[in-house]
Amino acid sequence: MTSQPKPGSSRTPVSTILTPLERSRVDAAAQGLCEPLHRESLDEVLCDLREQKADLVLISVTKYGAQNSGHVAAMVREFPRVPAVALLTETQSSTPHVTLALGQIGIRTLVDARMPTGWQTLRNILAAQGSNDLQRSALAQIGQDLPGVSRDCWRFFELLFDSPRISTVRQLARHLNILPSTLMSRFFRAKLPAPKRYLSLARLIRAARLFENPGLSVARVANHLDYSSPQSFGRHVRTVMRMSPVRFRATYDGQGMLQFFRRELILPYVEVLSNFRPSAAYPGWMPKSITVERHASRELS
Repeated sequence: MTSQPKPGSSRTPVSTILTPLERSRVDAAAQGLCEPLHRESLDEVLCDLREQKADLVLISVTKYGAQNSGHVAAMVREFPRVPAVALLTETQSSTPHVTLALGQIGIRTLVDARMPTGWQTLRNILAAQGSNDLQRSALAQIGQDLPGVSRDCWRFFELLFDSPRISTVRQLARHLNILPSTLMSRFFRAKLPAPKRYLSLARLIRAARLFENPGLSVARVANHLDYSSPQSFGRHVRTVMRMSPVRFRATYDGQGMLQFFRRELILPYVEVLSNFRPSAAYPGWMPKSITVERHASRELS
């Protein structure tokens, strides 16, 4: 019998083609991180993807030989945004050939679960996928809040949620091709919260989503989000949210933190954000020559 996703679940739905033993081991290793949809054939997996039931595909190296390689290639080609992961749990004479074939058709991630560390690697992949799902949800919600937002301002929000490795205003400004001081100045003049506030809360949305997984400790969440240490993460939570990481974990899940972000940084400023251009070459209401002269004078002073 194949499994079905539970209504209202926040865990990543994963369509799988695994051996019976691999199914039980995946269920145990990924508990709390995903909703496995165990399938018998690629046709069933393709059905999951077409009906948007699965956000990740997990395929056994052992079972791959029983599948039509053309169907696997079609799956990767037709759904390039859905990660496909190969799982290796045992070595057979055909393993090198099958592994090479999977790589050639576009499956770039291989989890070697013959060693215990492989199962932790799988957990990390699933945790990251769940975080990415929430980031897409955040952009969809902000898009509804700001239906007329400029492309320039939308790029700012895309960087907040599509680029998890951006952790400083300097990095954010570099991606927007402006100076950090210019970026901060434009937010200040528009009477918007500082870009650092947007960046900090966006990172904590990811943290709250990861904390939904009971198996992830504060240290693992801090490491996954590229904080220098669990202590650094704790200081960040206390500074931004005025609470400890333990209380933060108990208070907010990913969606709850997203709603906090909207209440604090989006909804009170809808009119301003709809016309805001944080990385525009110069404000549209001011002649370019005047803007350049004043900007140059300010930057040099």
